Amino acid sequence: MSTQGKFKRQLSLSDLTFIGFGAIFGSGWLFSASHVGALAGPSGILSWVIGGIAILLLGLVYCELGAAIPRAGGVVRYPVYSHGPLMGYLIGFITLIAYSSLIAIEVEAARQYAAAWWPSLTKTGSSLPTMSGWIVQFALLCIFFLLNYWSIKTFAKSNTIVTIFKFLVPALTIVVLLTQLKSANFTIHGFAPSGFFGIESAISTGGVIFAYLGLTPIVSVASEAKNPQRTIPIALILSVVLSTIVYVLLQVAFLGSIPTNMLTGGWSGVGKEFSLPFKDIAAVLGLGWLVYFIVSDAIISPSGTGNIYMSTTPRVVYGWARSGTLFKIFTKVDEKSGIPRPAVWLSFILSVFWTLPFPSWEALISVVSAALVLSYAIAPIAAASFRRNAPDLPRPFYLKGMVILGPLSFIIATLIVYWSGWKTISWLLGSQIVMFIIYLFFKKWVPTKTVSFKQQVKSSMWLVFYYASIIVISYFGLFGGTEAIKHPWDLLIVVVISIITYYWGSRTGLPKAVFDDDAVDISEELHSTKNAG
Repeated sequence: MSTQGKFKRQLSLSDLTFIGFGAIFGSGWLFSASHVGALAGPSGILSWVIGGIAILLLGLVYCELGAAIPRAGGVVRYPVYSHGPLMGYLIGFITLIAYSSLIAIEVEAARQYAAAWWPSLTKTGSSLPTMSGWIVQFALLCIFFLLNYWSIKTFAKSNTIVTIFKFLVPALTIVVLLTQLKSANFTIHGFAPSGFFGIESAISTGGVIFAYLGLTPIVSVASEAKNPQRTIPIALILSVVLSTIVYVLLQVAFLGSIPTNMLTGGWSGVGKEFSLPFKDIAAVLGLGWLVYFIVSDAIISPSGTGNIYMSTTPRVVYGWARSGTLFKIFTKVDEKSGIPRPAVWLSFILSVFWTLPFPSWEALISVVSAALVLSYAIAPIAAASFRRNAPDLPRPFYLKGMVILGPLSFIIATLIVYWSGWKTISWLLGSQIVMFIIYLFFKKWVPTKTVSFKQQVKSSMWLVFYYASIIVISYFGLFGGTEAIKHPWDLLIVVVISIITYYWGSRTGLPKAVFDDDAVDISEELHSTKNAG
């Protein structure tokens, strides 16, 4: 009979920063520039700035949560502590969808770029994989699985090496393409040819917000971080700031280096003309040596991010199982390695599954973005709730201005979800409401030891209201809806829904926060605190 193991605190500040920057800096830079250019033209630069600010605001909230409650799979467990197991069940489901599909999307990105050298990996005239292409994807997933099955330090060392390379190639690309800058590109069709609508669309469906979504891996490995109260906030902020600077420079370099005569028909054709943007623009400019470096990095960068999420997803599975609404076997941690191995197996199986129904980067982008933002968006409400139902919780990082930053970050997150469009919102949020109904139907089997069923429902009704309201406004809105509600009234309604939801959610948390007696996490937390002292 195996003994329950403990997570091992082995990750330093540099490890965490590389995990955050590495998770943020994956396939997004390889594909998003052309999508953003097609949707917003030069004003797509603002899309990156707005996206960076949005993620930084959510990151600051996670700084307080991650430092105060360093837990494996924290993104799932914080709502459980503040609002009960039902919340953990709903957020666990949507987060698992997002994280496991992220692993798939990164190997698909690597395969699509690798087809520049090995055309047999991708079907002619499309981005879909051939059988040999799918086998390559599967082989990459197997490598990620093995790297994360043995120890967290093995994963961290491999990630640091990959992340350094991931940074050098984009930096080289920026420097070279800026020497090819053509100022006329930024005015030929106006700075914002599609207006604010284009800027909004680029954030959600152009891949901007997807490119930024790498914050929670840092929080998810909190139980394995040295001195998490100090290192988690620093790593989160560093990751976002560095990524924003690099993404803005990459977008400027791409937009400015396109031969101006290729833009006579407008920006809308850029997405098709440059399907692999930086590789294609380097080829057009006759920079064959740069093509070699970009394609090399395009295989390595997404693989590195996929590796990170193969490490993070098991911690989410573990956190969900700890809440009592997922099978208990997924709470098992191997004693010798400190790895939640059953959860690693589930993550691997799900990542393979997502390569089957969603076979290309473009097919997954909107779904992954919306799902991740929804899982992030609950953090401000949980943090505000803890201020009320856990006032004595030690907060090594205390976020000043929560009264403003809390609702503001939630409003921005909701806008990003709304911009993802009706097609994505209808099934994603609709499935969440179905999951809520299933929970009610199986009330006899749900955990009620620490929080009564009645209290769980009472503390979660705001989320059902939120989902239903966003579905309705999306249906009548401009982004894939009937367009019955025009700008700016649709945005105003989304803001009102967000404000109502935020204050309802933060005020209907549990009367007193319920933290689990997690020997795996707490013993390590105390050990870390002792060392820090």
